[in-house]
Amino acid sequence: MPTDLNPYGGVFGGWLMSQMALGAGSLASREGKGKAVVVSATDFAFPGAMQVGDELSVYCEIAATGNTSLTIAAEAIARERNGEAETKVAQGTFKFVLLDDDDRPRAVAERWA
Repeated sequence: MPTDLNPYGGVFGGWLMSQMALGAGSLASREGKGKAVVVSATDFAFPGAMQVGDELSVYCEIAATGNTSLTIAAEAIARERNGEAETKVAQGTFKFVLLDDDDRPRAVAERWA
């Protein structure tokens, strides 16, 4: 959408980061068996440019596990709209904290019944 573009017509980096946060959050919630919230986003790089109409895929993996947190590495790959060429357009790291029913941090090892 036009609101997702930078002044040069490329996809805005903030939009890419939000899509990556959604993908990483899905993994954090699934692995943590409950609510997980972002507490930091670091080490971002944008090595390629995504164009309007490109298909975006976000790949995530757990890089580290703390007492109440999961650190997730995310990579965003764009595939051109009318072809097969792929470009890595972003990479970064998100840290999530797992929360209990009272929105307080809970241990990663705790499982929801």
